[in-house]
Amino acid sequence: MRDLFIYDVVIAGAGPVGLFLACELRLADLSVLVLEQAEDPHSPLKRLPFGMRGLSLPAIEAFYRRGLLDDIAAPQRAKDQSGHSSTSTAHWMQQSRRPGGHFAGIQFYHDNIDTSKWPCRLQSPVGTSMATDMEHIESVLAARASAMGVEIRRGLGVVAFDQSGQDVTIRAGSETFRGRWLVGCDGGRSIVRKAGGFEFAGTEPEFTGYSVEVEMADPDKLVPGRHYTPTGMYTYQKPGTIAMVDFDGGAFHRTRPITLEHVQSVLRHISGTGVTVTTVQLATTWTDRAYHATAYRNGRVLLAGDAAHIHSPLGGQGLNLGLGDAMNLGWKLAATLRGDAPDSLLDSYSSERHPVGSQVLDWSRAQVALMRPSRSSRALEAVIRDLIETRDGATYFAERAWGVSLRYDLGDSHPLVGRSAPDFALADGMKLGDRLRNGKGLLLDFDANAGAALQALASRWNGRIVYVASDAEDRLGLSAVLVRPDGIVAWVSETAPDQEEVAQAASRWFGDA
Repeated sequence: MRDLFIYDVVIAGAGPVGLFLACELRLADLSVLVLEQAEDPHSPLKRLPFGMRGLSLPAIEAFYRRGLLDDIAAPQRAKDQSGHSSTSTAHWMQQSRRPGGHFAGIQFYHDNIDTSKWPCRLQSPVGTSMATDMEHIESVLAARASAMGVEIRRGLGVVAFDQSGQDVTIRAGSETFRGRWLVGCDGGRSIVRKAGGFEFAGTEPEFTGYSVEVEMADPDKLVPGRHYTPTGMYTYQKPGTIAMVDFDGGAFHRTRPITLEHVQSVLRHISGTGVTVTTVQLATTWTDRAYHATAYRNGRVLLAGDAAHIHSPLGGQGLNLGLGDAMNLGWKLAATLRGDAPDSLLDSYSSERHPVGSQVLDWSRAQVALMRPSRSSRALEAVIRDLIETRDGATYFAERAWGVSLRYDLGDSHPLVGRSAPDFALADGMKLGDRLRNGKGLLLDFDANAGAALQALASRWNGRIVYVASDAEDRLGLSAVLVRPDGIVAWVSETAPDQEEVAQAASRWFGDA
């Protein structure tokens, strides 16, 4: 075999997770190759209405901290300025109360959410949620990745690979590539996961879900909005966007063509009407199959996004979960490649993200339990509706759906450690989010009493930790904060920081000085 250039990292999959991870790795000046099976990144299923995705707080903060949020949010801001958009007819946008999200279709509202229960959050340009479409997210990330020097090869999907103790040899189409590491971001049917021998465990589907764009001879037979029926559930948005759930055990998904006759039959069965479908413009199916890789790493092969975990799209958690994987993994893999990572750093990717994935899968399963066409599910739905309408209930569901409750167990009882860093407004006019664009760690010294000593200490990590001495508009009672490159608080001090304590905290995440 001819001598092949060895990339630092080869990523399988040019979806949002793979592209965002590529950008994270390029912040460390690593060579990155992205291989994507599809030749054309565009697809009707990535555009509105089916391509709509809700971004939760951790994903929005990640984009903000890397200087991507303005581009990601551009369509939403344009809509806000113009007062209309292609999604303005959505049933949930016609309500007098502003919805904050839903659980199995049961909405919670902004006017019921008690944000005072989140004292660690500060005023920020970042909202708690945002809607955009998959095609726009991918185009923004692809442009950023290309501008940063990521090599993207489309029409070349990974088909097999072999790994040694030093690198991975990857076959994609008729070509062969080598990387020091391979990351599978190639979706729910991941070839990397299957070829890598990862165990994938979980629960089988209870339903086939349908997303269809149709024309009907008698659309007034359907009432707009979300409806639970004795045979399933459907959501109708005029003029012809329909989502429906048929509890058939997932029997139809990817087993037969989706014909007009079949769509009409299922719609009549679920809605209990005699509606007539005249044209099917677009149709796709999905299920609530919920499976999870038991480990995210096997040697020099890693998984992220849907390659590591799949579940129903209820509540829009999948994309956010994958982007969180990329933000957590990028700096850790980069440090490992540079040779300055502590031994346990890369293992912390799985130990931190796997529990988050498990929680999201159970969140999805719980919603399916409420959707079943049974008397017990309808009774449980009534209980949840009562709870979600209370202030405490709405706040709880917002915490979970928006990602506000995300916290990694870093072995420190302080309520900030393991959480996303507050967006401190610094006295020098910058926000904490502005300081994280370079993908480095951050040591904030609010008092600056021991400024010279702490600055000298931070410099021992050769630029991997940036020292900032600045007071803040609201420092939350802290004197110093150590923030990881992914924006997670690693250590805090409420008194004058002890240099030895700072050094120990920094060594845990940034290796020996």
